[in-house]
Amino acid sequence: MANKRNAVLVPLIAILGGFVLGALVVLGTGRDPLVMFSAMFQASTGINPATGGYNPRLVGEFLVQVMPIMLTGLSVAFAFRSGLFNIGAEGQLIAGSTASIGVALFVHAPPGLHQLLILLAGMAAGGLWGALPGWLKARFNVHEVVVTIMMNYVAFYLNNWMVLKVYGTIDGIKTVKFPESAVLRDSFLSSITNGSQFHWGFVPVLLAVAVSWFLVEKTTFGFGLRAVGFNKEGARYAGMKVEASIVWSMAIAGAFAGLAGSIITIGTFSFGRVLPGMEGYGMDGIAVALVGANTAVGVFLAAILFGALKAAQTIMQVNSIPKEIASIIQASIVLFIAMKLGIDYLLARLSRKAERADGEGSKP
Repeated sequence: MANKRNAVLVPLIAILGGFVLGALVVLGTGRDPLVMFSAMFQASTGINPATGGYNPRLVGEFLVQVMPIMLTGLSVAFAFRSGLFNIGAEGQLIAGSTASIGVALFVHAPPGLHQLLILLAGMAAGGLWGALPGWLKARFNVHEVVVTIMMNYVAFYLNNWMVLKVYGTIDGIKTVKFPESAVLRDSFLSSITNGSQFHWGFVPVLLAVAVSWFLVEKTTFGFGLRAVGFNKEGARYAGMKVEASIVWSMAIAGAFAGLAGSIITIGTFSFGRVLPGMEGYGMDGIAVALVGANTAVGVFLAAILFGALKAAQTIMQVNSIPKEIASIIQASIVLFIAMKLGIDYLLARLSRKAERADGEGSKP
C-alpha cells in the first residue's frame, strides 16, 4: 500500500518542488510568478485569466506540443518496464520520420490508406531502429545506452542525407509538399481551433497510450516483460525467453517513437526536412517517463504537464518572463524525481511519526 501511495506522492512532490523552484527564479528576476502560472493556464486552456477571453488556437497548438512527447514518453517507459534504458527515442523518431517522407512522396494511395501506410512505415522504421540495440543487448550484452545514443546520430545524419540526395529538396532545406492524401492536417480541425496546426494525429496517439497500457498491464506478454525488468535471471529460471523479451521491448518502444516521427512529419509539417540539429523530443520523453512513473496513464498526464510548459513559453516571453524558466522547471522536476529514495525515506519517517502520534493519542 505504501509503495502505491508513494508512486503517486513522489511525482506530485517533485512537480511541486519544480514549480516552487521555478517561482523562486522568477522572483529573482523581479517578475511575478503568478504571471508564469497564468501563462501555463492560458496556453493549455485558451482562456486568458486577465481578460476572460478565449482563443481556441492556443489549445490546438498546445495539443500539437503534447503529441510527440507523449509518444516518446511511452517509448522510454515501455523499455524501462523491461529493465532497459532507451536513450534512443530521438533517433527512433527521426528514423520514423525519414521512412514516412519516402512513403508520403513515392507511394500513391487514396486518403486514409495513404496516411495509414505512412504511419505504419514510421512505426516499422522506429521499431527496427529500436530492435537493433535490443538485439545487441540480448546477443552480446552490449549496453543499450551506448548503442542508442550513437544510433541517434546515425539516424540524424542519415535523414539529412536521404532528404538532400534521395528525396530531393526545393531549397536545400525541405522537400516538395506532400500530396493531400498524405497529410493529417484538416480544415475542419483547423477551423475549430482558430487556424492552429492541430491535426488528426491525436487519434493514433490516444490509441498508442491504450495499447501500451493494455500490453503491459493486461497481457501475459506484458507480464513477461515486467518479470524480465524486475529480475532477469529469475525470469530466465522460470523459463521465460529473456533475450526475445529484450528485443521485443526495444522494438515496440522504437515503434512508439517512430510513430511520433510520422505524426510530426505529416501532421505538424507537410514536407520532409533537413534537420539543423536534434530537436529534443527524446530527452523530453525521458523526463515524461520518469515523472509518469513509467506507466501509460502517468505518461499521459506528465506529457500534458510538459506540453503546457512548452506551449507557455511564448506567452511567458510576451510578459517579460524568460522562456528558459520552463526548461528550469522541467529540469527541476526531473531532479526531484531522481531524489526518489530520499523522498521515500522522508515519507516513511512522516508516516511512522503519524502512527506513533495516533498510538499515543489512543492511550487512556
